[in-house]
Amino acid sequence: MEKKINNDGFGLLGLLTVLFIGLKLTGNINWSWLWVLSPIWISVVLSIILAIIFYPVFAEMYKD
Repeated sequence: MEKKINNDGFGLLGLLTVLFIGLKLTGNINWSWLWVLSPIWISVVLSIILAIIFYPVFAEMYKD
């Protein structure tokens, strides 16, 4: 029997982003918007860095 993975949720980074935005809008934190939205841009930056690092490895593995 094949297992189906359900990936319809926000995930940890999405929940952190929503939490930080809620705290900022209610005045509970006095962070700049740069840091409130940091879970989004940190994950994007890490993904780009990993792609740059691993692209040559996979390109060499699947080279014809």
